[in-house]
Amino acid sequence: MPQLANLVLTDRAGTPVNHTYVPRDIVGNVATVVESTGVPVGDNRYTVSSRRTANGNYIISVRLILPIVQTQTINGIATPVVVRTSYVDLDLKFSALSTEQERKDAVGLLYSSLDPSKWTNDVLTKLQGVY
Repeated sequence: MPQLANLVLTDRAGTPVNHTYVPRDIVGNVATVVESTGVPVGDNRYTVSSRRTANGNYIISVRLILPIVQTQTINGIATPVVVRTSYVDLDLKFSALSTEQERKDAVGLLYSSLDPSKWTNDVLTKLQGVY
């Protein structure tokens, strides 16, 4: 069982930037790491959980929450305000009979589908439809 620790994720900026998410807490079966912005409402969060269903199968859920914060000034008082938030949700569902190699292959195939050179990238990042 892995221990909750720092998680370094790399973005796709022109010059890629590493973002370090540090452990926040574990509530129930949900582990949370955050990239602090100095204002908690604007913290980027990454959560991961694993649970076993009633029929013995497994569901692993990953969620990335990326709020965009701006400063709002009213009557000379500046306060941070979330103006929009991106949510990335991923659920993986595996049979209790699946092998570790089958799960590795499934994750690898998904990872490969996110490659910027594949047509799926334009659907995900440019919001284009498929024809």
